[in-house]
Amino acid sequence: MRRPADDELRAIGLVVFDFDGVFTDNRVWVSEAGAESVACWRGDGIGLRRLDEVGVPYVIVSTEPNPVVAHRAEKLRARCIHDVADKLAVLREEAATAGLGLDAVAYLGNDVNDASCLGAVGLPVVPADAWPEVVPLARWMLERPGGRGCVRELCDAVWLAHAG
Repeated sequence: MRRPADDELRAIGLVVFDFDGVFTDNRVWVSEAGAESVACWRGDGIGLRRLDEVGVPYVIVSTEPNPVVAHRAEKLRARCIHDVADKLAVLREEAATAGLGLDAVAYLGNDVNDASCLGAVGLPVVPADAWPEVVPLARWMLERPGGRGCVRELCDAVWLAHAG
């Protein structure tokens, strides 16, 4: 489950990301008032800018209804669809809107609620600390864990393949 070859990465026309456990380390802090906070890796934003540079669109798709997902996506200038009941339906719609088959989509997810998407795309990717049940669905397991640069690792690889 090593990094795909550059020609495979150049074939990627859309990158779809889960949020929790991908942009975050899957932990959540809850205040006495019930407000939730998460920690994210700042370097992931630079990775997304690199996808912008090479014209590869991306979107965050999350089942999480918490507005923290949308707020972080806004800060990252990333399209975001959250509070989603059926991630695979959204993934199919996003690929169709982009005029792509699912074989030209990379999906980065970390847990069982990502299984249908990981099983449907051309490049299923998981962070280093993905839940064991979804690891066999991946073609590439990143070296970095969720919330610790896995988004950047994927973005940089796609950027290098497209720019080189």
